[in-house]
Amino acid sequence: MKRYISRISTIEIPVSNLNESIHWYTSLLGLEVTHRDDTTAVLTFDSLGVPGIFLCETKSENRLQFLNTNNDIKHSVIDFYTNDLNGFYNFLIEQGVQVGTYNMITEFDTGGFGFEDPDGNLLGACNAIQRGQE
Repeated sequence: MKRYISRISTIEIPVSNLNESIHWYTSLLGLEVTHRDDTTAVLTFDSLGVPGIFLCETKSENRLQFLNTNNDIKHSVIDFYTNDLNGFYNFLIEQGVQVGTYNMITEFDTGGFGFEDPDGNLLGACNAIQRGQE
């Protein structure tokens, strides 16, 4: 079978206030704005092969998250990679961001935690590198 898809281009995130969200994503996550109009913006990490973030202002109250009915844990749809998980966790707390429990699997020295953007989209941060990402 021919392979038509080679990577993720953008991740689309619903927001209620585009200006506030642009400020939050650029100042806290280090993204840069590459396009903007009245109701949408494209942000990038400016790294080869890394998907962009497409912010879409909407009145819809649907947010990014799902409940794992096997263990009743809410999951993020997006996990951002950081090589300094503890430092990023503490930085977000200092900035007043709502963060979840810091989870580490000491056997593999990997872990992560959830955090919310201003609209309640559940995001994640982890230090796990998947095969083919390096």
